[in-house]
Amino acid sequence: MKHLKSAAALAAVSLVVSAIAAAQTPPVSNGPVWDCAQIRTKDGRSDDYMKWVATQWKAQEEAMIKGGYAIGYKVYSVIAAREGEPDVLLCTKFKNMAAFDTPVAEMYSFMAKHFGSVSKADQQEVDRGSMRTVLGDVMLRQLNLK
Repeated sequence: MKHLKSAAALAAVSLVVSAIAAAQTPPVSNGPVWDCAQIRTKDGRSDDYMKWVATQWKAQEEAMIKGGYAIGYKVYSVIAAREGEPDVLLCTKFKNMAAFDTPVAEMYSFMAKHFGSVSKADQQEVDRGSMRTVLGDVMLRQLNLK
Protein backbone atom coordinates (compact mmCIF):
# COMPACT_ATOMS: atom_id res chain seq x y z
CA MET A 1 0.00 0.00 0.00
CA LYS A 2 2.86 2.31 0.89
CA HIS A 3 4.43 1.73 -2.54
CA LEU A 4 1.11 2.34 -4.27
CA LYS A 5 0.74 5.74 -2.57
CA SER A 6 4.33 6.65 -3.51
CA ALA A 7 3.74 5.65 -7.13
CA ALA A 8 0.52 7.66 -7.26
CA ALA A 9 2.24 10.71 -5.76
CA LEU A 10 5.14 10.38 -8.22
CA ALA A 11 2.71 10.13 -11.15
CA ALA A 12 0.85 13.25 -9.96
CA VAL A 13 4.10 15.22 -9.61
CA SER A 14 5.19 14.01 -13.05
CA LEU A 15 1.94 15.27 -14.61
CA VAL A 16 2.28 18.67 -12.93
CA VAL A 17 5.92 19.05 -14.04
CA SER A 18 4.98 18.04 -17.60
CA ALA A 19 2.13 20.57 -17.66
CA ILE A 20 4.41 23.36 -16.36
CA ALA A 21 7.14 22.48 -18.87
CA ALA A 22 4.63 22.44 -21.74
CA ALA A 23 3.25 25.82 -20.69
CA GLN A 24 6.78 27.29 -20.69
CA THR A 25 7.78 25.92 -24.09
CA PRO A 26 8.16 28.88 -26.45
CA PRO A 27 6.27 28.77 -29.76
CA VAL A 28 9.41 29.68 -31.74
CA SER A 29 13.13 28.96 -31.88
CA ASN A 30 15.94 31.17 -33.13
CA GLY A 31 16.80 30.71 -36.77
CA PRO A 32 19.45 32.27 -38.98
CA VAL A 33 20.21 35.99 -39.07
CA TRP A 34 19.80 38.10 -42.20
CA ASP A 35 21.69 41.35 -42.74
CA CYS A 36 20.10 43.45 -45.51
CA ALA A 37 21.61 46.56 -47.06
CA GLN A 38 18.92 48.98 -48.22
CA ILE A 39 19.96 50.48 -51.57
CA ARG A 40 18.42 53.21 -53.67
CA THR A 41 19.79 53.17 -57.22
CA LYS A 42 20.29 56.51 -58.91
CA ASP A 43 18.21 57.47 -61.93
CA GLY A 44 19.54 55.82 -65.07
CA ARG A 45 22.07 53.68 -63.17
CA SER A 46 19.97 50.65 -62.15
CA ASP A 47 21.33 48.36 -64.88
CA ASP A 48 24.92 49.39 -64.14
CA TYR A 49 24.42 48.73 -60.46
CA MET A 50 22.76 45.36 -61.05
CA LYS A 51 25.71 44.34 -63.26
CA TRP A 52 27.97 45.08 -60.30
CA VAL A 53 25.67 43.08 -57.99
CA ALA A 54 25.63 40.13 -60.41
CA THR A 55 29.43 40.06 -60.64
CA GLN A 56 31.46 41.60 -57.84
CA TRP A 57 28.90 41.50 -55.03
CA LYS A 58 27.96 37.92 -55.93
CA ALA A 59 31.66 36.92 -55.94
CA GLN A 60 32.04 38.50 -52.51
CA GLU A 61 29.06 36.58 -51.15
CA GLU A 62 30.28 33.29 -52.65
CA ALA A 63 33.71 33.85 -51.04
CA MET A 64 32.04 34.54 -47.68
CA ILE A 65 30.12 31.25 -47.96
CA LYS A 66 33.21 29.31 -49.05
CA GLY A 67 35.14 30.85 -46.14
CA GLY A 68 32.45 29.72 -43.69
CA TYR A 69 31.38 33.25 -42.67
CA ALA A 70 27.94 33.27 -44.35
CA ILE A 71 25.46 30.58 -45.38
CA GLY A 72 23.51 32.28 -48.16
CA TYR A 73 22.42 35.46 -49.88
CA LYS A 74 19.49 36.97 -51.75
CA VAL A 75 18.81 40.07 -53.83
CA TYR A 76 15.35 41.60 -53.64
CA SER A 77 13.73 44.26 -55.79
CA VAL A 78 11.27 46.55 -54.04
CA ILE A 79 8.26 47.03 -56.28
CA ALA A 80 7.11 50.64 -56.62
CA ALA A 81 9.50 52.01 -54.00
CA ARG A 82 8.40 55.42 -52.75
CA GLU A 83 10.59 58.47 -52.24
CA GLY A 84 13.22 57.76 -49.62
CA GLU A 85 12.74 53.99 -49.73
CA PRO A 86 15.18 51.41 -51.09
CA ASP A 87 14.56 49.80 -54.46
CA VAL A 88 17.08 46.99 -53.90
CA LEU A 89 17.85 44.88 -50.83
CA LEU A 90 21.15 42.98 -50.69
CA CYS A 91 20.74 40.32 -48.01
CA THR A 92 23.35 38.00 -46.52
CA LYS A 93 22.32 35.02 -44.40
CA PHE A 94 24.36 34.01 -41.34
CA LYS A 95 23.95 30.88 -39.21
CA ASN A 96 23.39 32.89 -36.02
CA MET A 97 24.44 36.05 -34.15
CA ALA A 98 27.75 34.43 -33.18
CA ALA A 99 28.85 34.83 -36.81
CA PHE A 100 29.27 38.55 -36.08
CA ASP A 101 31.87 37.85 -33.38
CA THR A 102 34.60 37.10 -35.93
CA PRO A 103 37.74 39.00 -34.90
CA VAL A 104 38.30 42.15 -36.96
CA ALA A 105 41.88 41.16 -37.84
CA GLU A 106 40.60 37.85 -39.23
CA MET A 107 38.02 39.63 -41.39
CA TYR A 108 40.63 42.13 -42.66
CA SER A 109 42.90 39.23 -43.60
CA PHE A 110 40.07 37.39 -45.36
CA MET A 111 38.98 40.50 -47.27
CA ALA A 112 42.56 41.35 -48.31
CA LYS A 113 43.10 37.81 -49.57
CA HIS A 114 39.92 37.80 -51.65
CA PHE A 115 39.31 41.43 -52.58
CA GLY A 116 42.50 43.45 -52.15
CA SER A 117 43.51 46.15 -49.71
CA VAL A 118 41.19 48.14 -47.48
CA SER A 119 42.11 51.33 -49.38
CA LYS A 120 41.18 49.62 -52.68
CA ALA A 121 37.85 48.53 -51.18
CA ASP A 122 37.24 52.07 -49.90
CA GLN A 123 37.84 53.51 -53.39
CA GLN A 124 35.48 50.97 -54.94
CA GLU A 125 32.85 52.02 -52.39
CA VAL A 126 33.29 55.64 -53.48
CA ASP A 127 32.98 54.62 -57.14
CA ARG A 128 29.70 52.77 -56.49
CA GLY A 129 28.36 56.00 -55.01
CA SER A 130 27.76 57.20 -58.58
CA MET A 131 25.27 54.36 -59.06
CA ARG A 132 23.49 54.14 -55.73
CA THR A 133 22.87 55.50 -52.27
CA VAL A 134 22.96 53.27 -49.20
CA LEU A 135 19.89 54.20 -47.17
CA GLY A 136 20.66 51.94 -44.26
CA ASP A 137 20.91 48.39 -43.07
CA VAL A 138 18.51 46.12 -41.27
CA MET A 139 19.36 42.96 -39.35
CA LEU A 140 16.62 40.35 -39.07
CA ARG A 141 16.47 37.20 -36.98
CA GLN A 142 14.44 34.47 -38.61
CA LEU A 143 12.09 32.75 -36.16
CA ASN A 144 11.25 29.10 -36.69
CA LEU A 145 7.68 28.32 -35.70
CA LYS A 146 7.14 25.14 -33.72
